[in-house]
Amino acid sequence: MAIITLTTDFGLKDHFSGTLKGAIYKELPDAKIVDISHQISPFNIHECAYILENSYKNFPEGSIHIVGVDAEPTQENQHIAVLVDGHYFITANTGVIGLITSELKPEKAVEIHLPNVTSGPFPTRDILVQVACHIARGGTLEVVGKPFDQLKELRDFSPRTNENGKKITGSVIYIDNYGNVVTNIHKKFFLGYRKGRDFEIQARTTKLKEIHDNYSDIINFDLDKNRRKGAGDLLAIFNSSGYIELAIYKSNLSTVGGASTLLGLDYRDTVIINFL
Repeated sequence: MAIITLTTDFGLKDHFSGTLKGAIYKELPDAKIVDISHQISPFNIHECAYILENSYKNFPEGSIHIVGVDAEPTQENQHIAVLVDGHYFITANTGVIGLITSELKPEKAVEIHLPNVTSGPFPTRDILVQVACHIARGGTLEVVGKPFDQLKELRDFSPRTNENGKKITGSVIYIDNYGNVVTNIHKKFFLGYRKGRDFEIQARTTKLKEIHDNYSDIINFDLDKNRRKGAGDLLAIFNSSGYIELAIYKSNLSTVGGASTLLGLDYRDTVIINFL
């Protein structure tokens, strides 16, 4: 049986995430359920897309991903089921699919219409779960909806170039558990404009001129320990998802702070790369 994943902004205090699992097990006692995250910031589609984009690829093809973020249906926020990159996504038409699979074309997409089902205040349970269970049983998308070709695209958060390619202007899209700041500037995008030039990353008043491949690359082991950079020092890195990330080496957000607090950066704040 296909794996069903859950990504929501429900948090862990309330009963909602447990209710979803109960509803799935009620339909499919042998279901395989995986929590990706229930701690997406409320209604934060970009954060949801970042986490889901970097999670779903590690699951086998045919996996079913329920996305319970801003899932209340409206005329402009239709419930949809999409097959893309061999995976099923059951979600509202918030733009999250376009952000997850910006370079991929969906194989199928339908607007969900379930007969004799009325959406109440918990549509993720009442509708999205039902569709996921249908697919897990081997059902097709055509049974639960009609073809849909109006997937929203959120382009306001794409990095921009200006000054004839001398500058990239990006934004903070995610801050992780360590306080590391993830930008929307991907390695491929950066290298496509760099063309061998020196560069300078500017985050508020802080500037960096090097991007590492590993966190520990900040340490020059040829130097004496008291002269090395190390814990508490700032670095830039291409993270495991390929995005430029600003981090404090071996930081602890709850004690000494992380890059987000020490640089004063938050979601949507600007990070600039100047080519020299």
